[in-house]
Amino acid sequence: MKRKLLLAAAISALILTVFAGCQKQDKEVLSVLNYDIYIDKTLIAEFEKENNVTIKYDTYSTPEEMYIKAKAGASSYDLIISSEYMIERMISEGMANKLNFGNIPNYRYIGEDFKNQPYDPNNEYAVPYFWGTLGILYNKTTVDASSDSWEMLWDENYAQRIIMMDSQRDAFAAALKLLGYSLNTVDEKELDEAKELLIKQRPLVMTYITDGAPDIMINEEADMALVWSGEAVSAMAENENLDFVIPKEGSNIWIDAMFVPSTAKNQAMAEKFIDFLCSTEATLRNIDEVWYSTVHTEAIKEVNQELLDNAAFNIPKEDLAKMEMFRDPKEFIDLYTSRWTEIMAIK
Repeated sequence: MKRKLLLAAAISALILTVFAGCQKQDKEVLSVLNYDIYIDKTLIAEFEKENNVTIKYDTYSTPEEMYIKAKAGASSYDLIISSEYMIERMISEGMANKLNFGNIPNYRYIGEDFKNQPYDPNNEYAVPYFWGTLGILYNKTTVDASSDSWEMLWDENYAQRIIMMDSQRDAFAAALKLLGYSLNTVDEKELDEAKELLIKQRPLVMTYITDGAPDIMINEEADMALVWSGEAVSAMAENENLDFVIPKEGSNIWIDAMFVPSTAKNQAMAEKFIDFLCSTEATLRNIDEVWYSTVHTEAIKEVNQELLDNAAFNIPKEDLAKMEMFRDPKEFIDLYTSRWTEIMAIK
């Protein structure tokens, strides 16, 4: 009798295990790839709960790293958030799916200034997420920023107190703009000049990093850093000695956007998540988390005045007039990559 009871218990446990396994399999999975520190993580948990879905969330540091991950196909991502020039490349290579905007009604809140952009001229593949620029975060108590120039990053007075991005397009952008060239140039002579300028700068650089510069600046362990505007906003909120300059030679204006890669297995849920992130509430929560400029026509109305008064968040029109957007250099990307590799190889 005891043996029968044990057998019955074992069978019941097996049934419960199989049932639990079936329940687990029934739960949808959404695979997302995004920049690190670029979303309010509570939004992920909220969406998971509301939609009975598990979000597999992966991160990367630069658009080039994102492209490699997506191209490798190790993970079948359903949704990627990245920079416009890399989205342009992936669209041209057939690595992005057209969106069903019927599933994204909150797209109506995306400002017209951020639509019909060169990377997606017919608004078929991507939904803008945040936007911003590239500039110099500096300590007002130690740095003379009166030159208002990219030349600040080459000032020998701040040797080993300068932080540069470990990002080839952004680093080259500073050098190319200082030289008076387009940050999209594919002219080898111009790129060689920029390379030599970055090589000359190497002894002055404390470190090349993608994330972490704001914390170093907040702790006043460096005097200036090449950063994206949202990083500057967050750092300035933590240390009143910090300020941000968009150099007079001009800079990059970027738009990060959400798109569905061709590897997607759950496009409908990806579009539902895009719509969720485009709601006013989600956008405001994301602004509080990442501090970047918003593309959202309703959320901007609820941003506090202190943030609106910050030129790193609410970029002045006179600065915008001097900016250009990164474009996909297509087959000429190797002109940048090979030179960046040379620069980084120097000890």
